Amino acid sequence: MAGGGYAADQGDGRRYEGGVTAFVVITCLVAAMGGLMFGYDIGISGGVTAMDSFLKPFFPHVYKKQHGNHEENMYCKFDDHVLTLFTSSLYLAALIASFFASATTRRFGRKMSMMFGGLVFLGGAILNGAAVNVAMLIVGRLMLGVGVGFANQSVPVYLSEMAPANLRGALNMGFQMAITIGILAANLINYGTSKIKSGWGWRISLGLAAVPAIIFTIGSLFLPDTPNSILERGNHEKAKKMLQKIRGTNNVDEEFQDLVDATMAAKQVEHPWRNFTGRKYRPQLIICTFIPFFQQLTGINVIMFYAPVLFKTLGFGDDASLMSAVITGVVNVVATMVSVYCVDKLGRKALFLEGGVQMIICQVLVAVIIGRVFGTGGEGEMSKSVSSLVLFLICAYVAAFAWSWGPLGWLVPSEICPLEIRSAGQATNVSTKNVPIEEMNQVWKQHGFWSKYVSNDDVTARTSSPP
Repeated sequence: MAGGGYAADQGDGRRYEGGVTAFVVITCLVAAMGGLMFGYDIGISGGVTAMDSFLKPFFPHVYKKQHGNHEENMYCKFDDHVLTLFTSSLYLAALIASFFASATTRRFGRKMSMMFGGLVFLGGAILNGAAVNVAMLIVGRLMLGVGVGFANQSVPVYLSEMAPANLRGALNMGFQMAITIGILAANLINYGTSKIKSGWGWRISLGLAAVPAIIFTIGSLFLPDTPNSILERGNHEKAKKMLQKIRGTNNVDEEFQDLVDATMAAKQVEHPWRNFTGRKYRPQLIICTFIPFFQQLTGINVIMFYAPVLFKTLGFGDDASLMSAVITGVVNVVATMVSVYCVDKLGRKALFLEGGVQMIICQVLVAVIIGRVFGTGGEGEMSKSVSSLVLFLICAYVAAFAWSWGPLGWLVPSEICPLEIRSAGQATNVSTKNVPIEEMNQVWKQHGFWSKYVSNDDVTARTSSPP
């Protein structure tokens, strides 16, 4: 059932008829569960590595440093190469897998890519929960990384292609919202399992990663492919029926023709990766490279991934460090809701700028406080008032990331690339508002700097319709 039929205002682009259907909302919610997997794993690992019951059998060297009687440098409490390998192996596997996922997504469809990612992630969760040695932990983490790589590559593309242009930002934010919910759920579970006296709570924490994987995998079985993906594989009639279904109207001829034109252009490109590096796609290449690059440079992984470890290093007790991670998780969810509400009203650029400035201020203040308390030698102790101030600043930093560089880091690269390079662009990624994806060349042509890379022929080919 459509949420009201209307001719959607596409800003500088075309006006397509149709509304927001319940079908689109449901499919986008299911697809966004891929973010739940990623978020849960981000949140769970930091809490588990702060548990003595986990450190003692797998990383005894770190455990001894935590409970030694000698003075310990506060900056080096968790300094261990094997522990670092355990935590970072997921990201390495995800990076490599995302490039293979690009070809899979393009050839077999977004749905198949999501399903495969969910299955591999499920296997990694089971292996981690049942681990009896470090090798099993690391292999499990590598499998989790492969699952994350496939999900992170395919889900944002799927969401962008299913959503109408005027609400694409808000619906695509569902992916980031699922990530934040996954992080919060993991923090809450860690807080609960850490109190299990027999010492096997960490197995529950790691093993429960299978739950979002099962939801995502089963959900993927019932998800339809996007009209873009169906057209890529040559079924025009099925693609048009799907477009009519997701727009809630039979009058989709104009939008469908634009999709057909984009698909025909895409089929003429034999090597999307090679084409992606060409001059006319220079704007997309640079944006799809630098947005995720700077997203990682914000330092968010230190907070989200290692929150309990960070707070414990700063002098918080075991329970206090896990509870502080829960607090930052709540802030993360709430601030992401702000982004969902604002992204299609304020635009991507305004949120990028405001969030960046707020994060810089918070980081500088936290660094100054830590430097004053611990100095360069890592020796000192925080008072309760100073600890509370640090927690507040970290929460303000998390909020800024959650309504800016967090969700926009996934959204913008998924919506700025034309169909022929979209999978390559999203793999590179792993501010544009109310403009159909198929008409993004117009946006680049109108830009003061990027226009020199886009020829008039590129714009005309994308926007003209056959007689």
